Order: sequence, then C-alpha cells, then structure tokens
Amino acid sequence: MLHTFVALVQDKPGVLTRVASLFRRLNINIVSLTVGESEREDTSRMTIVCEAPETAAHRIRASLYKLEITVDVDEISRSEGVIRELCLIKVAAGPNEPNGLHSRSQIFELSNVFRARVVDLAPESIMLEMTGSSSKIEGLVQVLRESGYTILEVSRTGRMAMRRGKHTSRVLKALGTPSGVNNRLAVPPDLSADEIIPNEFPDVHEEEE
Repeated sequence: MLHTFVALVQDKPGVLTRVASLFRRLNINIVSLTVGESEREDTSRMTIVCEAPETAAHRIRASLYKLEITVDVDEISRSEGVIRELCLIKVAAGPNEPNGLHSRSQIFELSNVFRARVVDLAPESIMLEMTGSSSKIEGLVQVLRESGYTILEVSRTGRMAMRRGKHTSRVLKALGTPSGVNNRLAVPPDLSADEIIPNEFPDVHEEEE
C-alpha cells in the first residue's frame, strides 16, 4: 500500500541523499518525493510517498526520526489530510491533427470538466495545468488518450500533503511530542532492535570498496 510521510528536515546540503539512502537501506521504493521551503526558517518540508506493507509504516517513521537532520515526521492518510498533486500536460492540437484546429475547442471543454486550465497555447500544442488528486489527474490523461489526442509531455510533481486543521496539543501528543518540547519530536520509545538504524551512514565510496 501507499504511505504518505511529511517530514520537516534541516535545510542543509546532502539531506535528500540521506533520506534516499535510508529508504534504500530499508529496501522500500519511493514512489514520489517533493521538497520545498516550509514555514520554519532553515527548514524544508519533504513529502515522501512510498510503497510498503501496512505494518512497515511505524518502522519507516521511526527510521526517519533517527536521522539527526529530521525535525518532525508525520504520516498522513487521505482521511486525515489534504493531498494534492500538480500536473502539466502538453497535448498536440495543430492543423495536422485528426480533428484539425477544431480539436482545441474540444480540449478546452475537457479542461473545464476536470477544472484544469490552459497555461500555454502554441501553433501545434496546448498545455494544461491541473491540481488535484492523483486519480483525478490520471482520469484526465486517460480521457485525452481515449479521445484520440496525442499527449506530447506529462510532468507531475508527486503528492503534496498537509494535515487538516491546526496542530493542537492533542495532535502533537499523538505524534509523540514530549511536554515542553516544540522544536523536535522525540523518537518513539517502543522501538524494537530491528527498527533502530544508525545515525551516521558510511560514504558511498566506502561501501563500494
């Protein structure tokens, strides 16, 4: 199943490599990963979507906590958070297409149905921008293909997620925040030996040797 983790990490060089290396060591595939600035200074927000068994969620979260560059980790499901994805789709819509220039008006109608918007119009193509759930984006792509349109390019950001509502003391307590600590969440105490990984990783070149 798919798991969505939102991690606040220190904005330092090599953070992305550290996180990717952690998932490689856990033998878990990353489906999508987005990184950007957060509301905290010198901190980035990382949304990680991975394919793993349901029972592996606790281990993944605990392993992320063990990285010293990690400030906060939260797992978000569809019922608990708002999950969106941004997609750009470039569709062929020139005079040489089967429907000719008339295809443009048809693409405009489809974009209105899916609440996408046209962000670029060229002599041979139309670019659509769409924000929504993964299933909604995949639905638009499928309809365009089944309607006979040629999709030239597709660029997707991957999931971005945020928990609904405000992080009250009750929510922070559920996430494992000890009383009086607001800058870093504590590592969950109920970890088994196989869930704890070292803080430091050897250099890639050392592993190859």
